[in-house]
Amino acid sequence: MKIKFLLPAIALFLVITASFQKLQNKPVLYIIGDSTVQNGSGKGADSLWGWGSFMGLFLNTDKIEIQNHAKGGRSSRTFLTEGRWDSIMKTIKKGDYVLMQFGHNDGGELADTLRARGTIKGIGEESKDIFNPIRKVNETVFTYGHYMRKYANEAKSKGAIPIIVSPVPRNKFDDKGKIEKDQYGTWALEVAQQTGAYFIDLNKMVITQYEKMGAEKVKEFFPKDHTHTNESGAVLNAELVTKGIKQLKGCDLKKYIK
Repeated sequence: MKIKFLLPAIALFLVITASFQKLQNKPVLYIIGDSTVQNGSGKGADSLWGWGSFMGLFLNTDKIEIQNHAKGGRSSRTFLTEGRWDSIMKTIKKGDYVLMQFGHNDGGELADTLRARGTIKGIGEESKDIFNPIRKVNETVFTYGHYMRKYANEAKSKGAIPIIVSPVPRNKFDDKGKIEKDQYGTWALEVAQQTGAYFIDLNKMVITQYEKMGAEKVKEFFPKDHTHTNESGAVLNAELVTKGIKQLKGCDLKKYIK
């Protein structure tokens, strides 16, 4: 009689253990970036949203966990110096993914009293020693490419898969109905080539879509300024990120698309 009741109990234990192990092995998609990726608290304050908040619409969250660590106002430099990347490095594991998009805030001053978030332009190894008036510390500032390489290479060192995303464009049409490609998009591609990271040219993809729609229609996506989108604009950007994932040859992240 004891065996009769013991066998179902063992079977149930094995099922629970297997389910727990499967949950533990669930890959994580880490998203890092600025306010165009997650605006504010990510709850739509002032009707503004980042595309990272809507990746769950397009990926199967039963099979992959999405963690949007993007933070408004951050550059490729300050996301690192504030310790945000270090916190990710403590938990990231083999088989995880990192979507990274920076550039919008990298063009600022290196040591101004308002933000002190800029990076040196380009992808070289130039550096400059400054006193950071915000953090009240001496700091060596590097190029945009230096910081992006760090993210990609350190993700790879953990067995994770880095995917560099060129920054979404601003709503800045010229008199011919065209939007100029962002220089940080070019640098993002070059870093991806240097590190062997995957690359999604979101800047180009969104520009193509915006130019098809026209300035008047696109203006509806930007309720406050020329940089931050509303929900509709963010969903469109997330959809294009997903399209970019589908086009990545050899990247298994696409198998989690709904």
